[in-house]
Amino acid sequence: MPAFRQVGEKQLPQEIVFMAWSPKRDLIALANRAGEVLLHRLANFQRVWSLPPNENTGKEVTALAWRPDGKILAFGLTDTKRIILCDVEKPESLHSFSVDSSITYMHWMEVTEESTVLTSFYNAEDESNLLLPKLPALPKNEEKSDEIMKLLGDVRLNALVLGGSSGFIEIYAYGMFKIATVTGVAGSCRGLCLSSDLKSLSVITEIQDSSDSAAEITYFQLDTSLLSSYLPEVTRMARKFTHISTLLQYIKLSLACMCEAWEEILMQMDSRLTKFVQEKNTTTSVQDEFMQLLLWGKASLELQALLMNQLTVKGLKKLGQSIESSYSSIQKLVISHLQSGSEALLYHLSELKGMALWKQKYESLGLDASGIEEAITAVGSFILKANELLQVIDSSMKNFKAFFRWLYVAMLRMSEDHVLPELNKMTQKDITFVADFLTEHFNEAPELYNRKGKYFNVERVGQYLKDEDDDLVSPPNTEGNQWFNFLKDSTHIKESPLLFPYYPEKSLHFVKRQMEEVIDQCLQKPADIIGKSVHQAVCVSLYKTSQSEDSTPQLFKLPFLWNDKTSNIHYVLFTILENSVSKIYILRRHTDTSRSVSNGILAVEFGSFLNNSINDSSDSRCYSCLDAHFYDDETVTVVLKESVEQEGKERVLAQLPLSSIYTDEDQDRELIWDSTKRLDEQRGEILTRTVFLENQWRVLENMKAQYVSVNGIRKVSCVLSSNLRHVRVFEMDVEDDGEVEEEEEEEATQIAAGEPSEINQSADNQDNVCGASAEELPDETEEHESSLDP
Repeated sequence: MPAFRQVGEKQLPQEIVFMAWSPKRDLIALANRAGEVLLHRLANFQRVWSLPPNENTGKEVTALAWRPDGKILAFGLTDTKRIILCDVEKPESLHSFSVDSSITYMHWMEVTEESTVLTSFYNAEDESNLLLPKLPALPKNEEKSDEIMKLLGDVRLNALVLGGSSGFIEIYAYGMFKIATVTGVAGSCRGLCLSSDLKSLSVITEIQDSSDSAAEITYFQLDTSLLSSYLPEVTRMARKFTHISTLLQYIKLSLACMCEAWEEILMQMDSRLTKFVQEKNTTTSVQDEFMQLLLWGKASLELQALLMNQLTVKGLKKLGQSIESSYSSIQKLVISHLQSGSEALLYHLSELKGMALWKQKYESLGLDASGIEEAITAVGSFILKANELLQVIDSSMKNFKAFFRWLYVAMLRMSEDHVLPELNKMTQKDITFVADFLTEHFNEAPELYNRKGKYFNVERVGQYLKDEDDDLVSPPNTEGNQWFNFLKDSTHIKESPLLFPYYPEKSLHFVKRQMEEVIDQCLQKPADIIGKSVHQAVCVSLYKTSQSEDSTPQLFKLPFLWNDKTSNIHYVLFTILENSVSKIYILRRHTDTSRSVSNGILAVEFGSFLNNSINDSSDSRCYSCLDAHFYDDETVTVVLKESVEQEGKERVLAQLPLSSIYTDEDQDRELIWDSTKRLDEQRGEILTRTVFLENQWRVLENMKAQYVSVNGIRKVSCVLSSNLRHVRVFEMDVEDDGEVEEEEEEEATQIAAGEPSEINQSADNQDNVCGASAEELPDETEEHESSLDP
């Protein structure tokens, strides 16, 4: 294998606690101790974007995972117990959800199992695209609409597996909707891996009885064959779940746009009238004051002062324009966005109900038709409330238009300004209309003052958009409504399941939250049923952690799991310190728990391989493993140090081919498991291989390397120092010849051109972008760190 070539190096201002390479692009995601998530490019480790910690989402990142297509990055936050899905193109949250435990590990896998049913499903056109109109883009934020659609991703099933404290394990299809809640696993999760055929879930946990005792590391292999047996059904069901979740997100953002379209200026009439009541000396009600102005054309001095000095002709005109503009925007959003999203939601829930009625296929997965029917009913109630808001807006716009037209003329007369003839015309019908408006809206309500600090509620649209549990201040008047009277007298019709429940006292936000809760509850049952089907197949106690562990902050906790997709074998890597040498142990288990795998476990120790120019006494040296990750199905990338570390001794980045470990001679040597003992207590029976590497290593000069993150698809690795702030990036499968000469030549060119090397490096980075279209952010703070680790 060729030597590795260094392509980037950086000193970072904050300590890095997690690293994860994108599976599809030359991008690496980092999480630092300050709670910031960063995205860097391979070329010179150039920063693409950073997402600072947020009080609403959280400040303590404990896990990172990429969606298999590399378009979505997920990270877990332990302080708020939330999972955030972020777009690779920009540092914005696309979707988030809460979990019941602090997340300690996450794994996002893609199903590679094929079948004729799945293939036809993957290749078929989504019927919803043919039958439903395309959802309109959100106003002023068309990109956001497209980003929401990114949550759907590819049709091929992928699953985000979360592991946390106290045996918490959950599986989310497409990273969106929970399809399994796994129970019966003890301890805090330190690693997990779901096989690509969905037959097996391997979990590493840390069980600690007390704070004084050493923690015990245990390997569990769980049988998830229900997911595998019903893979086509799980995929179809999960796809529907994802559509539903995406639509809920779309409705949420549409409602947020409606709230933004509603302006505080619309409350000006309510606050002015309340102040008028508090300051006036007469006993006449506000309603009577305005009625006298309407009928006799005369106003009291106090009302004149309110209209001419506080409200003013110009203010009235501006208020009228604001109301018309705001109400029109909200009305358009309800019709084009809220109703479109709700109708699409009804479509997908109805399809899901049809699937649930096919009991032969979907009953075993927990789909419940009655629960989905309740969700459909909840969506119907939301659509009714949206239509009610449309009626309130329509009525309010007509009322305000007539009222402001009359009041504008009255104020012009008070100021003795010229009134245009077309404004001066007012029929008896117009007078009746304004009188009815004054009667309905200008009644003083002292009970409102205790609730809202106002005596009036002239503006009635805003109450629907408030995210509160309180009842509406002014619910719609249903007296005399023929339909309500008919339902009241017809008991059987009123109780019909075909009629959606109506909540006249509640806001649109309240009904939306209620709808989300019902949908979430109806889709919870599959997660419980599938989770209960998962059972333990293998349990192996691996080792106890040493009480005298190095106090250096740990980035990756071995064991580290890897799933060989070609043969569906789970590998578990872990290290045990023995005679000052940290050996790697590799445990192999087949995902099909009914099959046994020969050569189930091997120990690996590293003999001397550095040449004499670097280490004169290399023949007597052995090397300990600091960190290890699977580079691909056949290679492990390791960071090594001499077991007896001395000043000036360098650390090593190396590639360990599995072909050099597993041989045909080992077929007859299988460890006879003693379930009463830990694996480290049986290590004398474990076959040990001593590896002598040839050209598959590189000395990491002037760097106290401690951790490594790799991506075999992109053929890159990132090494992190023990102080968690110094990184180096390597291309692993390229020749290293001439690297020094190229660097010297480049430096000479820069000096000749009279340009700083940092600018040229930045320009080079622009040329080396591999599929990342995200906008770069300046990285000024990183330049202040210049010293490297000794």
